[in-house]
Amino acid sequence: MRTATRGPATPPAATRSPSGGDPAAAGTATPGTAAPDTPAQDTATRDTASAGAGNADGTDPRPMGRHLLSAADLSLDEATLVLDTAEELARVSQAATVKKLPTLRGRTVVNLFFEDSTRTRTSFELAAKRLSADVINFSAKGSSVSKGETLKDTALTLEAMGSDAVVCRHSWSGAPANLARWVRGSVVNAGDGTHEHPTQALLDAYTMRQRLGRVEGLKVTIVGDVLHSRVARSNVLLLHTLGADVTLVAPPTLLPVGVGAWPAAVSYDLDAVLPTSDVVMMLRVQRERMGPAGERGTAYFPSAREYARRYGLDVRRAQALPDRAVVMHPGPMVRGMEISPEVADGVRSTIQEQVANGVSVRMAVLYLLLGGAQPAIGSVPSEPGRRGLS
Repeated sequence: MRTATRGPATPPAATRSPSGGDPAAAGTATPGTAAPDTPAQDTATRDTASAGAGNADGTDPRPMGRHLLSAADLSLDEATLVLDTAEELARVSQAATVKKLPTLRGRTVVNLFFEDSTRTRTSFELAAKRLSADVINFSAKGSSVSKGETLKDTALTLEAMGSDAVVCRHSWSGAPANLARWVRGSVVNAGDGTHEHPTQALLDAYTMRQRLGRVEGLKVTIVGDVLHSRVARSNVLLLHTLGADVTLVAPPTLLPVGVGAWPAAVSYDLDAVLPTSDVVMMLRVQRERMGPAGERGTAYFPSAREYARRYGLDVRRAQALPDRAVVMHPGPMVRGMEISPEVADGVRSTIQEQVANGVSVRMAVLYLLLGGAQPAIGSVPSEPGRRGLS
């Protein structure tokens, strides 16, 4: 994959977090560290890992390269290809009486999860199985990791077993990038620390396109704990590539150092931006990443009630949105804090659609990365530049 070619927007001044330092660079082995402001380091790591596997001229024959480690890995054409492929896969799956497609038969996908997950792990498992791949679910609990085995040794074990793809979630920012150096198969970042979660950004963009007909030109407002959110980082990168205008809304204490360099505007006033927002994406406050004081939230905001008053989306605030605007949440959500139950379950909400769309998007990612020998969908005509579907 290549880094997106769109130039960065002119951002407002940077806002600092109470931690007083830059988020950690990808690839560090420090649990719970914040992510880098831009994930360019992952691209270099990815390219190194891919060396020697490809065409004679050094290029990778697959339409998305070898790994998906960062949303910055995707060019506009590649991101659009994923969304288009997901749309066709969803259409065929809904119309077909048989849920499985034979495109990845004989391939093995390992779900390597070092953090708890419901939606993402289940979504990847279902996506791989619907493409007829064999799936191995690996959890750190009850494995040799609990006995002290390192990530590298785990990776070498998977390599010896001949896995074709590893879907990795880890509490360390940069863990999937390191994993990509040790295995010959494809690596998909399913969330690494506070760094990135690229397939979540893809399914969010897909949901926007399904609901609103496009992504380009949309005004997307991302609200909440941006400091600890890998979803926010990936969405900012991908939405910028796809031509959306992104605004981040949060208290100053929940914005990362260097946010001014991101291709997004920054606001501290939710009420001011809602009337012009096409999409409002609410983020959970990740108290588990805040340390002992974070369990009470007191290190970052006065109280949960005060946070909800300033930055929560309730019925009153939702009424200020344009008629066609939608409300999103990557989950898990805390009802009554960042979003009220009425809004979460209301007609504007796409929360359940996001979960459903995640399967189609991850099917597309796995297919395009693994470069199946047969077309993903038999009825799709061969087109130049769309090798994953031809």
